[in-house]
Amino acid sequence: MKARQFMLGLVLSAMMGGGMAIGGYKLLDDNNQSQEVQLQNKDVRYSSLLHNSDVKVPEGLNFIVAAEKVTPAVVHVMTEYGRQASRSGRGELMDPFLRDFFGEDLGNFHQRQGPSMGSGSGVIISSNGYIVTNNHVIDKADKIEVVLDDKRRLEATLVGTDPSTDIAVLKVKADNLTTVRYGNSDNVKVGEWVLAVGNPFNLNSTVTAGIISAKGRSVGIIQATDEKNQNTGIESFLQTDAAVNPGNSGGALVNLNGDLIGINTAIASRRGSFEGYSFAVPSSIVSKVVDDLLKYGEVQRALLGVRMQEVNAELAKEKKIKTLNGVYVVSTTENSAAKAAGIEQGDVITHINNNPVNTSAQLQEQVARYRPGDKIKVTVLRDNEPKTVTATLRNRMGDTNVVKHVEAKAVTFSGARFEPLTKQELNKLNLEGGAKISNIKSSEFRNTGMEDGFIITRIDKTKVTKPQDVEKLLKDAGEEGVLVEGIYPDGRRAYYPIGRR
Repeated sequence: MKARQFMLGLVLSAMMGGGMAIGGYKLLDDNNQSQEVQLQNKDVRYSSLLHNSDVKVPEGLNFIVAAEKVTPAVVHVMTEYGRQASRSGRGELMDPFLRDFFGEDLGNFHQRQGPSMGSGSGVIISSNGYIVTNNHVIDKADKIEVVLDDKRRLEATLVGTDPSTDIAVLKVKADNLTTVRYGNSDNVKVGEWVLAVGNPFNLNSTVTAGIISAKGRSVGIIQATDEKNQNTGIESFLQTDAAVNPGNSGGALVNLNGDLIGINTAIASRRGSFEGYSFAVPSSIVSKVVDDLLKYGEVQRALLGVRMQEVNAELAKEKKIKTLNGVYVVSTTENSAAKAAGIEQGDVITHINNNPVNTSAQLQEQVARYRPGDKIKVTVLRDNEPKTVTATLRNRMGDTNVVKHVEAKAVTFSGARFEPLTKQELNKLNLEGGAKISNIKSSEFRNTGMEDGFIITRIDKTKVTKPQDVEKLLKDAGEEGVLVEGIYPDGRRAYYPIGRR
């Protein structure tokens, strides 16, 4: 029971840190990536730069430099959810166990009249207005607004999301913004000082300090699935004891240089507030996800293609493995990178590109930073002898193609205008695509009963993903006509016969 409550607290904290609160790499801008870190006190040697065991933390160490550098680049993300989203869309985010845990009061919160408000944090990563936050902070929001450190309020648009890592990218119309530079989360050491910067409980620009407590943590809070209903969540969190509370989600975890080493995501708590540990998505994953979303419109997910089990004493004894490190290969999937590289059932994967992997989470993190077509070196133990092979990573379709999102264009047909949906509209209504109709009164569809803003998602049995689909399907419709299915922005579903007598 205690374990169950602990996990419930984890899930709740991740959600409360965003919309449930009280109320890259190389692509961004060159100036952000090339700036030098200026240390104001040359007599202080910062622990994040030093990794020798004989180095001592200097007397009088403080966090002023990092706090002053980072605070202006952390924003308050305010979200609004309409009545329909509060009643159903947001309700879908809730684990049913949460209602058992908190009682009916939590359910009543979602059924109040009028819009619901949410709150979280975000980090400015480019001077021209790109902001990274958690997906759960903005998920299904009708409106996203960002409050800068100088108190300016700007409406934000959703650029893209990756539920598998709980990362989202926003864009505001502004220039010359203060940014945070990416740090290297691989170089972070357990015991190293870090700062968490965010907006807990709607308290702007809050800075807390702690240390890295662990790396490569998987706590089972990211529940993303693919079209086959398989879990695609990638968790290899940095664990810290810096105080993080609801509203901190999406905020910055930085080292003493002020470099971004993680995005704060969840807390371990039985009460919904900080009790000693919090978790952040490492910058090695954040930077790659952001870069993919900006370059391609969607994340390029590379797969090795193994079913795995962590090595423990029992497994080592059963399989006669002479180490407790590494990940045991239960099987390889057909047409996978692992199978093509010669990785076999019974191998123990110990390193990816010379980086040790002792858990499934660590292996996922190493692979997640690459794209389909990239080559990695995989070191395995086979019959307790080391062997290194080169694997060319593949996507879920079993090939190495990079899938680039192509923006659909609006079309005019029979006097009506059909427009593609924005990322925010797709996210809010949980749609993969569709076509939004307007100018109905001046079109041939004026007597169908449809209203402007209706989103067509299916015509007869064929899915509509873009406006061009509507044009083609209606042109191809026979004398019997077609049945148009769709949804309005407020969540109402509707069906309209066209051309049927």
